[in-house]
Amino acid sequence: MEKETHDKEAFRALQSIKEAEEKARDIIREAKEKTSSEIVQKAHEEADQIREKFMKEAREEAEKRKKELIEKAKKEMDMIRKKSEEEESLLREKAESVMSKAVERVRDKLKEFLEKEAV
Repeated sequence: MEKETHDKEAFRALQSIKEAEEKARDIIREAKEKTSSEIVQKAHEEADQIREKFMKEAREEAEKRKKELIEKAKKEMDMIRKKSEEEESLLREKAESVMSKAVERVRDKLKEFLEKEAV
């Protein structure tokens, strides 16, 4: 009977050990799953941060280039405007010179015509 009690206690001890091992395996599996999901979540967060950082840098670079292009376009526009104004001024001077000569010719012709008519 003592042996039977001893066997029962040993059996119970084995069952307790098996249950403890099963619980330990469950805890380890849950910890791995939790750790894996945490690692994946952290990886996603880091990827989002990296993506956002590069997007911010890209936006800043694009804004910088946009400003540079606008400034370059303004300078070119100012140069074109200045050149156009200079050309306009030259054309006005030429036109005034040609007009005054044309006016003189017309005046001379009218004078001639009027003198012939008066005679």
